[in-house]
Amino acid sequence: MNYLFFSFEGPEGAGKTTIVRMLTDYLTKQHVDAIATREPGGIDIAEQIRSVILHPNNDRMDARTEALLYAAARRQHLVEKVIPALEKGKIVLCDRFIDSSLAYQGVARGLGIDEILAINAFAIENWMPTLTIYFDIDPALGLARIRENGLREVNRLDLEELAFHERVRDGYMMLLDRFPNRIKKVDATQSVTKVFEDVWALIEPLLRK
Repeated sequence: MNYLFFSFEGPEGAGKTTIVRMLTDYLTKQHVDAIATREPGGIDIAEQIRSVILHPNNDRMDARTEALLYAAARRQHLVEKVIPALEKGKIVLCDRFIDSSLAYQGVARGLGIDEILAINAFAIENWMPTLTIYFDIDPALGLARIRENGLREVNRLDLEELAFHERVRDGYMMLLDRFPNRIKKVDATQSVTKVFEDVWALIEPLLRK
């Protein structure tokens, strides 16, 4: 089946959510049937799992437990929301997907990319994104953006030390090398307008096919 499934990745505070919202509005105005969603979450069960994973009080959570919870939320979100939308011909814009687990749990938590890939291969089967756009930003700058944005939730991962977030970025760099045909990098330190233009330049050719 041919489908258009775009995922958006990056460290905390990279601006993914803002761009996903802008893209959804833009596509809707162009009369393109697109939906925006997020991980973990997007549907009720996955949102409940999200609240467990990201609650600041759950600082004793084991890394493997964390990885399995993300995969479980991803599976439910996929079968309940993403696949039905794709089967109806909708374009899906997803704020985080499998690469978050590979970078955060695989690299930053030290569990291994291949190990986390195996867990998630079971969860998603063959439903990989058509294109993944990685928003690159220095972790210190991303965390500073979060502190300045009083409207954004502060979750358990935001409270990790800077070294953890630097490992996350290292993980994404590894993924860019490993999956160069699927993952493309955008400089997230630019203005919102310029980031949107760069993202659109990557997505628009696929819409014309």
